[in-house]
Amino acid sequence: MKHLAIDIGASGGRHIIGEIKDGKLMLTEIYRFENGMVPSGDQLCWDIDTLFAHIISGMQECAKQGIIPDSVGIDTWGVDYVLLDQDGQRIGPVVAYRDNRTDLMDQKLEETFSFEALYTRCGIAKQPFNTLYQLMATDPALLAQAKHFLFVPDYLHYLLTDQMEVEYTIASTSALLNAQTRDWDADILNAAGIPLSLFPKLPVPSGTSLGRLTPQIQALVGFDCEVILPASHDTGSAYMAVPAKDESAVYLSSGTWSLLGVENDQPITSTDSMDANFTNEGSYNGTYRFLKNIMGLWMLQSIRKEQGKKYSYAQMADLALLGKGYPHTINATDDRFLSPSCMIDEINLALSEQGSPLPANDEELLACINHSLAICYAGEIKKLEQLTGKTFTSLNIVGGGSQNLTLNQWTADATGLPVYAGPSEGTALGNLIAQMIAQGELKDLSAARELIRFSFDIKTFTPQ
Repeated sequence: MKHLAIDIGASGGRHIIGEIKDGKLMLTEIYRFENGMVPSGDQLCWDIDTLFAHIISGMQECAKQGIIPDSVGIDTWGVDYVLLDQDGQRIGPVVAYRDNRTDLMDQKLEETFSFEALYTRCGIAKQPFNTLYQLMATDPALLAQAKHFLFVPDYLHYLLTDQMEVEYTIASTSALLNAQTRDWDADILNAAGIPLSLFPKLPVPSGTSLGRLTPQIQALVGFDCEVILPASHDTGSAYMAVPAKDESAVYLSSGTWSLLGVENDQPITSTDSMDANFTNEGSYNGTYRFLKNIMGLWMLQSIRKEQGKKYSYAQMADLALLGKGYPHTINATDDRFLSPSCMIDEINLALSEQGSPLPANDEELLACINHSLAICYAGEIKKLEQLTGKTFTSLNIVGGGSQNLTLNQWTADATGLPVYAGPSEGTALGNLIAQMIAQGELKDLSAARELIRFSFDIKTFTPQ
């Protein structure tokens, strides 16, 4: 059996076919495309029509190559959404989470609903881009016109199937879902002035089948297949693919964001957890991803763009190693790096404000970012141990960042833990194994992780 994972991140997307051959999970990349936020008026938005056109193009490429999947599923980043009218037509722009329209929305909500009460109910860390704050900042006339609400991957699945469902892991990123009941929280919605009518149904679990492609899509792409909801939040899929051998491992999904955490049976919504800004997001298997959002490779991606992509990511890692003598770091969790007009200028400003000399060259600039991330990971793992009462003995890194050999080694050095890096296609793998489990090809998540361990080269970095 063949399965198609369409994995879309903030900077790009891939169509990847997965199948089990000779006892190993084999991947074939069919199609790759770039993604990014685009200005629309005074807002930063996603070009959702172009995204869907790429989805179709990648599926057409499958047919062209004679590689017909038995199923398909889409995962994306979290929190962003699409509003639709009573006829199921999109209304308004698909605004991106880095848009600044949500500034001060948290303060507005706290006039009637304290953040402590909010965190106790939803378990989601305070972030300016939370769906809750985005909806509060949405034009009231647009909200009044809206009859349906779908997160970005839900909307893309809807375009393929004509079925409207909200998947649980993506819904759990929103700060609209009660962490205990896993249902939309009416008190939160009422306090924020968000119509409860937008959320008529419970979110459905990962692995839910939406049926087949519509006849129109079948004609467009040249085949039919089942559409299965993976863990539609990319981090949820990435965590599925972590090939950890025991419960004493910390997980790190390393991409545009660094999502560092563990899987828990119950959410942790204590005051200490709230103050540390840890979040509780839903997992494929009904557990909770207790994690910290860290700025991640976004800073490196931004610098690469600002420098006209003159270096590959591998070259950037090599340059950082050459600049390792630069000793100064920045706070990699600071919101100032979320959407600056110029990342290089913002990093230099942060260094100046703390009295540190500026990097003399690209090598030192890149070393600063990589060192800052490694030190941040080490500090957050200590907090994680305090909040969970557990002692961790290793760090497992999946995603594109697992290919940054410099950062992997510096992370091992900073944490004092062995780092197991790979597979790099963690999110796509998680997407694929959810489809395989749903179609009965794999027994369960444990069997899927064992298959991943057997199929991929996991590199080890020992503290030095």
